Amino acid sequence: MLVAVPELEQGSKATCPRCNTTLISKWRHPYKQPAAYAFSALAMLFIACLFPFVKMGAAGIENEISLFQIIEIISTTRYSGLALFFLFFSLVIPAFCMVTIILLGLQVHLPKRLKVWITRILFQMKTWCMAEIFLAGVLVSFVKLIAYGDIGVGLSFLPYCAFCMLQVRAFQCLDRHWLWNRIEAAPQLNKKLKVGQTGISQDVRLCLVCTAILPAEQSQCPRCFAYGSVRRKQSIQWTLALLMTSIMLYVPANLLPVMTTNTLGSDLQSTIMDGVILLWEDGSYPVALIIFIASIMVPSLKMIGIAWLCLDSKGYGNRDPHRMHFIYELVEYVGRWSMIDVFVITILAALVQMGQLMSIVPALGVIFFGVVVILTMFAAMTFDPRLTWDRCEMKHTVNTVEQEGAIG
Repeated sequence: MLVAVPELEQGSKATCPRCNTTLISKWRHPYKQPAAYAFSALAMLFIACLFPFVKMGAAGIENEISLFQIIEIISTTRYSGLALFFLFFSLVIPAFCMVTIILLGLQVHLPKRLKVWITRILFQMKTWCMAEIFLAGVLVSFVKLIAYGDIGVGLSFLPYCAFCMLQVRAFQCLDRHWLWNRIEAAPQLNKKLKVGQTGISQDVRLCLVCTAILPAEQSQCPRCFAYGSVRRKQSIQWTLALLMTSIMLYVPANLLPVMTTNTLGSDLQSTIMDGVILLWEDGSYPVALIIFIASIMVPSLKMIGIAWLCLDSKGYGNRDPHRMHFIYELVEYVGRWSMIDVFVITILAALVQMGQLMSIVPALGVIFFGVVVILTMFAAMTFDPRLTWDRCEMKHTVNTVEQEGAIG
């Protein structure tokens, strides 16, 4: 829907009157705040990479690991893909995003094409920054290991905590609309738009990358060079294909063991549900509940939610669009938190390496589960939430025509 945004005061924001989505946020220092938080986050990450991260002691044997040693240890196992999950989602992608925010916030002179390219990647990668989820996984692993020995934190633990908070804050202070306007002003339209009416009814479309309003027939945005259309092409088909694939992989992800614990030469394989039951029996009820919700309930409900959104956009059910939009936003946000169990196993497998006394290695199930989380995230991204509002608008138009016909 076309919305006229008034001149905003500093520290205020504008939201859509129909779906309550934030359109523009005007921070007090839009140039300096994101860059300052990003620079501080990078400094904390640099410090966190220099010193030991966590340590564990049991029966006189001590082991401590740094962030890079986690990658090194996991890479020696059969399932080195787990190390890539940790490397990219917890270190590389967050660091790249912070560097990009600094370059754009400080207005470093760059060629326009390069500036556009890194800005596009920045907002695409924002969802894949999972440093805070990894940190939550570390805390959960502490609860699991506290029964087996003494758990401690290294010098880099607190800097990494600070890095997580600062990078989240840097993203909060970053406004997409302001950032793209700093690169180049939005292209002007040669037609007058009517506020309060949908863009599709006025033959215009929104560029989903830089938020420019373009003629419906114009496929490439002149500001960010991204290709698009009035609605995402084959959105439902792509969403359902990714959803069906994730459902098929979700079965082995729950049935196959996600890790193997070797204690005094005896192997014990554990599935995701086994870990929840073990925590519950040990009395760690809150942590068991967190793992159950994040690893069992959230993926299942997310798949149901995505399927429900697809059916609703096709006119089955005719639910309230406000409620369906809330479900979409919830599905898109909470899905990434299912990765917490993958990070728990990552830290356990890296830290618990104590020879014949005890060792933990990842198993095939955790790879399946990680792929399921990624596929469901892609499924939510490929779904076009505007289809829900289109269905509502179409129903309203049909009812209006029927009423006018009855009056006539």
